[in-house]
Amino acid sequence: MRLTRHGLSGAPRSRHRPVRTIASVPPTIAFLGPEGTFAHQALRTLDRAADATLLPLTNVTLAIDAVRDGSADAAFVPLENSVEGAVPATLDELANGAPLVIAAEVYLSVAFELLARPGTIIGTVKTVATHPHAEAQVRRWLIDNLPQARVALVGSTAGAAAAVAAGEYDAAVAAAVAGELNGLEALAHDIADSAGAVTRFVLLTRPTPPPPPTGNDRTTLVAYLRENHSGALLEILTEFGNRGINLTRIESRPDRSPNGRAGMYCFSIDCEGHVRDERVGDALAALHRVCSDVRFLGSYPRRDGAQGAIPDGRTDHDFTEARDWLARVREAGTS
Repeated sequence: MRLTRHGLSGAPRSRHRPVRTIASVPPTIAFLGPEGTFAHQALRTLDRAADATLLPLTNVTLAIDAVRDGSADAAFVPLENSVEGAVPATLDELANGAPLVIAAEVYLSVAFELLARPGTIIGTVKTVATHPHAEAQVRRWLIDNLPQARVALVGSTAGAAAAVAAGEYDAAVAAAVAGELNGLEALAHDIADSAGAVTRFVLLTRPTPPPPPTGNDRTTLVAYLRENHSGALLEILTEFGNRGINLTRIESRPDRSPNGRAGMYCFSIDCEGHVRDERVGDALAALHRVCSDVRFLGSYPRRDGAQGAIPDGRTDHDFTEARDWLARVREAGTS
């Protein structure tokens, strides 16, 4: 962003000269590249990416580092897959290092193709390149259809397609768009072992006040155990259960904080609701009391379904009324 100044330094500005505004610079969004990855495909569905400068990077860590060092305004990375589960690199980066928050999420249906250079016959394929998460989702298909092929794990599915185009491998497991970008042909379509696989991507930014609640939101946080003892996880879960808050995801990860040690874990958690909701805010405050630390990772609109009904006694009105009741007891000695 560049601020323009009017007139010469120290000279008064003419009252008749039009006022110039601060120039607007499109945001830069780093993503798990190169072009042609599923991350690239999902990112293009976000409205805020339409006018942005898209910066492809070779792994999740580099994309997130770009936000932390200021070379990008946001990072778009995978968080979890319906078949393979959470993406450890993303979870660990969010739990450690300079704080970031989730500003938006995108769900993308994942369909894999076996891509090769034009003229390739599937029976001649001896080497197949793909990303580890993709390999896990097509493993059985490869065993059944290419039992003699050696599988090479690379940094991205799009990179695998580019390597095939360069003659480094015979075929790649990747998205159709990667084949289009690299001049490859599909030897087989929709080869996933489990139909209907979906990957959840998140847009990360430096901390900023959360947007207003929509009524169908998700809140993400990391809770760090104060100490490892019997019932430690139950203490965390109870704070959500007592307030009628549904958890949509919970993952344990080794505690890599400065105070972490062998056998200590933190918990990456998604729950329904917004931090401005009384019950969610109250739960986070309670976790702050029983945990060594709680890292807030954002409240944002949920994209995978509708939020469940709020149980009786847990609405914002119920919390407000309860506080008013307690104030009367403390001030007047009567309810």
